[in-house]
Amino acid sequence: MTQAETSVDFVRGIIADDNRSGKFGGRVVTRFPPEPNGYLHIGHAKSICLNFGLAADFDGVCHLRFDDTNPSREEMEFVESIQEDVRWLGYDWGDNLFYASDYFGQLYEYATKLIENGKAYVCDLTGDEVREYRGNLTEPGKESPYRNRTVEENLNLFKSMRAGFFEEGSHTLRAKIDMAAPNLNLRDPVLYRILKQTHHRTGDEWPIYPMYDFAHGQSDSIENVTHSVCTLEFEDHRPLYDWFLNELDIYRSQQIEFARLNITHTVLSKRRLIELINGGYVNGWDDPRMPTISGLRRRGYTPEALRNFCDRISVARRDNTVEIALLEHTLRDDLNKRSPRVMGVLDPLKVVIENYPEGKVEDIISTNNPEDLTMGERNVPFTRVVYIEKDDFREVPPPKFYRLSPGREVRLKDAYYITCNSVVKDETTGEVIELRCTYDPNTFGGTSADGRKVRGTAHWVSEEYAVDAEVRVYDHLFTTLDPDDVPEGSDWKDNINPDSMVVMESAKLEPGLNQAKPGERFQFLRLGYFCVDKDSTPEAPIFNRTVALRDTWARMDQDRKKN
Repeated sequence: MTQAETSVDFVRGIIADDNRSGKFGGRVVTRFPPEPNGYLHIGHAKSICLNFGLAADFDGVCHLRFDDTNPSREEMEFVESIQEDVRWLGYDWGDNLFYASDYFGQLYEYATKLIENGKAYVCDLTGDEVREYRGNLTEPGKESPYRNRTVEENLNLFKSMRAGFFEEGSHTLRAKIDMAAPNLNLRDPVLYRILKQTHHRTGDEWPIYPMYDFAHGQSDSIENVTHSVCTLEFEDHRPLYDWFLNELDIYRSQQIEFARLNITHTVLSKRRLIELINGGYVNGWDDPRMPTISGLRRRGYTPEALRNFCDRISVARRDNTVEIALLEHTLRDDLNKRSPRVMGVLDPLKVVIENYPEGKVEDIISTNNPEDLTMGERNVPFTRVVYIEKDDFREVPPPKFYRLSPGREVRLKDAYYITCNSVVKDETTGEVIELRCTYDPNTFGGTSADGRKVRGTAHWVSEEYAVDAEVRVYDHLFTTLDPDDVPEGSDWKDNINPDSMVVMESAKLEPGLNQAKPGERFQFLRLGYFCVDKDSTPEAPIFNRTVALRDTWARMDQDRKKN
């Protein structure tokens, strides 16, 4: 048997069983069916990897189908962004690009057939009245007073809806099922509503549009999808989809539900994401703090890291929440192998090495990536005046502080040992603004000729050759594990992290980094992984911190193994 056939993944197990039994003739056709009413997020990435992965594992095909049945919320911008995201993740739908709007004519014929068979009727109740008549989980619904219209009357009314004779909200087409059904989805659901809005593909051809629940299953049927893989919230909708397929007597796909992705410190509700954008809490769909694929890409995530993450969390039948630390661990694991090491100082403190010759410049040789020596080495200029991080100096060092302080010696990465002799302070604020140091010329390369050791190492950048840059340090957008878990009377947005983006406008980077192209990724030594922002230019470079170096998941995993 193949690896796919022996997989512990329950979805792959179902498909392997179907293939052994000859169901669907051994065909495997999956689909990824986004609604083009927003940008994709990391939860969609899980579905993309699953559906395209299933097709690859079983020598099948995966369709990309846009369920574009609501023109009031859909735009070509979203269609284009979704295609870009799927391609970026490494998947190709080939000739299998479809739209629910391709089937509007066929869906209209299906609805007409239901009317002719006495299984659908035109209803004049308002939206509020439909909800009122529906009942609830403990009380049955009430039948619409328009439920028993004749087939002829319903056909004429539906044709008039199609011709645009009625106003929005005045009529709907509803299925005639059971107003006392325990499953509320079966209580005469709406199949068509009037929407006199321009569709991004069909223009003004249609004044009526099918509801998602009516279009979804029939679209799978039209495309001969074998396995319709969707998230658990659609489990209660499956009896309705089956009812449509039975009444229309058409091809039926097999629906399989899996648990959607939930991540700590994150919201994945599209409604929540739109609220963040419209409220100005973030700067658009591709803000690097957003869990959208475009936001993660801009922040510096790699498609390999997202695919590996989706593999690690696997496919479950029950809802669960994944710790964001696992996502970050997977990202570090990937970036560690591919990212060149460079030096950048985000909060610079000037250091004057008083006994270093003025005007002298030395090339310091640094390894680009100790994880991959084929990436070679580079020369970094060293001069009399350099910058270090302010956090690498304490005038009064606390216990276990091994970096620079008065009278203490530290190593400048790959360069020399230096000793702090005095400090220069701002006369007004008393803030330390400059250090006066000496260096030991017998420690070139960061090692001492006499064998003495120092415990502290600081990264640095030459003042003369430094690149001025803006660096945006990103953190979790929410301070709590579950942003929706708020006390009664509070707002979920109260959990937004006020320090989710800190802009360092005076960062100093080693020379050449202003020529890095948008999307290029680096490890800033001792600081984390950074990516060149899409708005960066050689004249005004901008870097985003992708993730810090500290790996909380690895530490947590070690603790689990110990216990």
